Amino acid sequence: MSTPIRLAILGSGNGTNAQQITEYFAGRNDVEVSCIIYNRKDAFIAQRAQKLGIESHYFGRADFYDGPTVLNYLKQKQIDWVILAGFLWLVPRDLLEAFPQHIINIHPALLPAYGGKGMYGHHVHEAVVKNHERESGITIHIVDQHYDRGTTLFQAKCEVSDNDTADTLAEKIHLLEKEYFPRVIDQTISHH
Repeated sequence: MSTPIRLAILGSGNGTNAQQITEYFAGRNDVEVSCIIYNRKDAFIAQRAQKLGIESHYFGRADFYDGPTVLNYLKQKQIDWVILAGFLWLVPRDLLEAFPQHIINIHPALLPAYGGKGMYGHHVHEAVVKNHERESGITIHIVDQHYDRGTTLFQAKCEVSDNDTADTLAEKIHLLEKEYFPRVIDQTISHH
């Protein structure tokens, strides 16, 4: 039997996307979520990983940026693809070099608009609403050495109405993430 494609999910927070991705691939023989890595000790994603029965590991800033700690862990787990699901740090160079074109991120806006440093989560939705944009959405892209700049794989849009708040827009964006992120990951990794 052929070895499954192994995914590592990196997250910093709640872990809803990580859970959706894991559940999407559960029961598949060709793809497996091998581990979930998180970089905030109190991140709820750790509890989700435990419930899902996925090995999870906390790594701090030094582990990511001062040497190959995280890279060695990923190599040991024989990871093929790295998925960023609400991971807020810039991916270190050693990971980019070890996984060229094999790191996927989701951004809660239509890049190139509302991307870049500091543009994540609620900050994005607040800016979109404040600027009276007519639409927003999600961008799923390959990660390179700049925030939110790598090749776009997929975008989905939603309408922003006059009475939307950052919270109601966030809910619309979450629905798009849930619907498309696991599927686009699936399509991307199986065509490589």
